[in-house]
Formats: sequence, structure tokens, C-alpha cells
Amino acid sequence: MPLILPWLVLSSLSLSASAQKAGSFVQAGSTLVSAMMMFLGNEEMVYILDKTEGNPAQIDDHPAWGSVWNINTHQATTMSVLTNTFCASGMHLPNGSYATFGGNNAISIGGGLSSSPSYDAVYGDYDGRKSIRILNPCTQADLSSPACQWYDNPAVLSMQDMRWYAAAEALGDGTIVLIGGFTSGGYVNRNMPNVDPELEGGGATPTYEFYPSRGAATVMNFMITTSGLNSYAHTYLMPSGNLLVQANLSTILWDPNQNVETPLPNMPNGVARVYPASGAVAMLPLTPANNYTPTLLFCGGSDMPSDYYGNYSWPFYNTWTYPASTDCQRLTPEPQDGSTPVYQQDDAMLVGRTMGQFIALPDGTMLVINGATNGTAGFANQTLYTPSLAQMPFFQSLASGPVGTPAIYNPNAPQAAFAAQQHVQSEPGRVVPPNANLLTPGPALLFVVVNGVPSNGTMVIVGTGNVQTQPTAAATALPPVVTLTTTSSSTSKSGAMGSRRGVDLVGGVVVGCVLGLLGVFVLVGGQRTWDARGIVIRIYTLGLDDGSEVDCGRGEAGGGVGDGCARRGCFGVVQQMLGISCDGNGTCFYTALTRTSPVSFMSFPPLGVTTSGSRKVPE
Repeated sequence: MPLILPWLVLSSLSLSASAQKAGSFVQAGSTLVSAMMMFLGNEEMVYILDKTEGNPAQIDDHPAWGSVWNINTHQATTMSVLTNTFCASGMHLPNGSYATFGGNNAISIGGGLSSSPSYDAVYGDYDGRKSIRILNPCTQADLSSPACQWYDNPAVLSMQDMRWYAAAEALGDGTIVLIGGFTSGGYVNRNMPNVDPELEGGGATPTYEFYPSRGAATVMNFMITTSGLNSYAHTYLMPSGNLLVQANLSTILWDPNQNVETPLPNMPNGVARVYPASGAVAMLPLTPANNYTPTLLFCGGSDMPSDYYGNYSWPFYNTWTYPASTDCQRLTPEPQDGSTPVYQQDDAMLVGRTMGQFIALPDGTMLVINGATNGTAGFANQTLYTPSLAQMPFFQSLASGPVGTPAIYNPNAPQAAFAAQQHVQSEPGRVVPPNANLLTPGPALLFVVVNGVPSNGTMVIVGTGNVQTQPTAAATALPPVVTLTTTSSSTSKSGAMGSRRGVDLVGGVVVGCVLGLLGVFVLVGGQRTWDARGIVIRIYTLGLDDGSEVDCGRGEAGGGVGDGCARRGCFGVVQQMLGISCDGNGTCFYTALTRTSPVSFMSFPPLGVTTSGSRKVPE
């Protein structure tokens, strides 16, 4: 799993870092624990989960492996987590809560065996391999409330199978599907020789299940045919309701309701993208120009031969000497013209990366950051050719050459070399039916983008807030472009998510808006001629300038859109500038929603801080 050391770096997009030079980074504070997992809870708080280990930060008289970081104050607070979250997976729920799934068994000092089968008295951690942990994000003012803590009790809420390095993907109704994993720790998900690819002698979990549960966990054949390199399989929901699933060198479309697999072409050039090869993977922008057709981008990883990955214990090669790949490939899994999906060669990255990540930016470009130029993720005490920890050049790390230079991937940059390779465009004027699969229900960040400059993000809830079939509306044209001749600027916060009103515009033109969540963005076009699907957005508990609160949810007390929700605050600005319309029941209809992610890479100056190979092991 990629490593983020326990300090945070802010980009110049941060309001508090506005004096920075564009494209620069500064160290902004300590997260207290390393970010094995990190997610934005609301406009104020970032939540961090580490694995159980001997962190200096303490809570309840034992090391902490959870914290929350305040974006405004740059201060972190430890949080209590009961089970071992090492290499869990996670996903937002429709109501804005966050859930994490699985992890590792209880461990003690140095990763040793716990004092009992399911609990360690020294670290205070419980077995997390079946855990489902739920968090309701709160603001700093309410952070000490019991309702704002991690709910982590496997005796009450847990999965059916043990899962370490499992995939988690939201479906169109908000259900989370959980795929594969190990039953406990290891480097890759296989023994060698690999004579039992289904169960690996009890080490593999080749099943899938749902949260909320839909019944017994079921074997997924893809988890058997990709044995070995199927940790954290790449999963993306498609407009059809099928999932694109990629692991090892294999690719399928998978119907999670019927457990039907449709093979797609193998990954070209022998480059693995899943853990521990750990390529950077993202969805390209969904826009009116491509009729909201999902296309995926796979960059980096490793073309290391399969045998080099070894087994659960260690690699059969000195991985830190093997260069990471620069290769990038595109795939449109469901072409709208009915053609056969094929991988297409894209621009190479500026440097090879393993453990890189794409971060979607409000202007529709993608920031790629982190990683190493050689090796893989994971850790081991030896390899086949380096038989002891004392001889390992970077302690337990299996990578070398930290990449300190971020880059920007621009999907709109002209690329003559790819003029004949662009994904298929739909015929002009074709309208996409309303489809909640294009943006799954849950929290999202709404940005107003003016001439490429984004506003501060405002958190909204897409959908009903419940796990259910989501309401949609017929596609409509966007309202006319509006030119503002006055300037207003004001900021106010109250309520669970807070609000902001006012956008600085002097004779400016609103040219677009971006709505997104943790790297999955939605682009709203500012031209009235665009046809687009409609989707329902409900805004919950918005704070108003006068300190009062209203709730815009259907059937909720506190008034509808007519009294307050559209008067002022965040929602009022959004409604005025983007033409959101609402009915008397508090259902707000928004048009032209599309997810973005990333053709060319633009380099940044390197980060000012580099990591040591012996600091901590990337997992």
C-alpha cells in the first residue's frame, strides 16, 4: 500500500497557502500517524488511518493508528480505532458516512504475534480481518461527541469473509461490493508453486459480498484466474451497471448481480497495475463531448516477470533494482458505437512510477504524485537473493528512488500522435438517459470554475442519502451563461458540513463547475446547448449566514427549498449561478453532471522533503 509519511504537504490550492507560488508545496503539519488510508470527511476535516504499530502518538494508553486533521488549523487529533486497519479498503456511503472493510489480524511489537488470538494487550488492537468500521464525519466543534467516533465492533457488524487488500466499489444504489483479498498478511496472494489458485491453502479469499449484505459470500472466478496479482483489484462502475475489473494482466466486465464475467483484452506490454506493482489508475473526464462515456487511464506499475513476485513471504528477485514502468494505456470498456473494447497506447509518464496516485483537480486535469522509480510496494525481511534483513539495502522496503516530482496530466492537451486513437465520439445531439451509475450516491465537492480558476469546494450529497434506487430527472439544457457585474465575497460556516456564500467575480463569466469526491469529479458545462442527463442532488443541513439551519431533504422537518434553502448560504449561490431548480418537496434537480479524472504530463518542481528507505515500509 502506498506510504504517506506522517506530515502533510499543502498545494497552492489551499486557502491558507494562498501566498505560495503556484505549483509549489509546503510542509503543513503532522498527521500524527502515517496515512495508509486518508479521506476527506467534510470541508473541515481529513481522516487518516494507519496500520497498528508502535506510533509515538498515544490514545487510551496504547499507540494510536487513527487521527483527524483540521484543514483550517493544520492540527491533528488522535482517534480511537479498535481493530487493525492495516491495508483495509474503504468507500463513502450515500448519507456521507465513510466505511472501511477488513484489515489484518491483531499484532504486537515489531509485527509479532498478539498476546491472544484476537487481541493484543500491548498495542490494544483487535483482529480486523472481518471488520466493518463506520464513521460519521463531524466538524471540530463536535469532534468529541460519541456520534463522531469510529464505530468498530466486529461482534456486531462484520463481513462474512476475512479480507486484507480487498477491493471496495459503490454501485448505483449505494451498495458497496467487496471483492477478493487475503485471509492475512503477505506480499502477493499465492504460494509457489501455485498448485491451489482458488484457496492457496487457506491464504486467499476468492469471494465477493455486499454491504449492506445481500446474502452469503460467493466465489468470483476472476479472483482464481488472476491468482497472485489480484490485491486491490481496480474496479470502476460502468453506465450499464457492470463493473470494469482489472487485476494481474487480465480485464473483465463483471455483472455483480448475476456474477457473470465478460473477458476484455489483456493489459498490453505485460505491465501489472495492481498491488504490489501499484500503477496509478483513474477515469478520464466524462463530458458532453464524449457523451459521458467512461474511459480509464492506467499509468506506471511494473512489467516485472510474474515469477519475480515470489509468494506470500517475499519476492524471488531484488525488486528495488527493477525499473518501474512509464507505460500508459487507455481503455473504454463500453464503447457507445458497440465496437469491441481495446487498450490504446497513451503518452508515457515523465518518469517510471510504482505506488503513484492520480488526484482529480477541479479544472479537469489530474495530478500524479508520490511513488518510486524502482521496485514495488510491500515489505519483506528478505528476498530469494538477499537472505537476511541485515543485507537488505533499504531495510524492509522493496522499492528505491523516491519520486519527488509531481506532474499534471491534461486530457485536453493537443496530441498529434493520438489523433487516430481517441476514444469513439458519439453522434452529435445524442442524449444520455438519466443514469445514477455515472455518479454513485454520496458526498461530493462542488466547485465553481471561472476561467480555469476553481472556487473553494462545498460539500453536497448526491442522491437520497439512502441505499436504494436513486431518483433521476430527464436531461435538460443548461441555463444561459450569466455575466456578473458586481462583486461579493463572504464566508460563513455553521452546521455539520458548513457553508460558503459569495464568489469573487468582476465582469467574469461562469464557464463551468466541477463536482467531485476524493479524486472523482463532475464537470458541469456552462453552455446552454449542452444536452446532459439529470440527476437529483439533495443538500443536507446547510448552515445559513444567520446561524440557523435548514434541511432540504424530502420529507425532513425544517422547511423546503422555498424557505431558506435557496435564500442564501452555499445552496443559494449554487442555485443562482448554475440554475439548479427544486420542487416543493426539497428535491433539487441539477443538469450536466459528469465525472472527471484525466493526454500530456506537465512537470512540477520536486518536493522539498524526501523519504528515507528505512523510515517506514510502504504497504
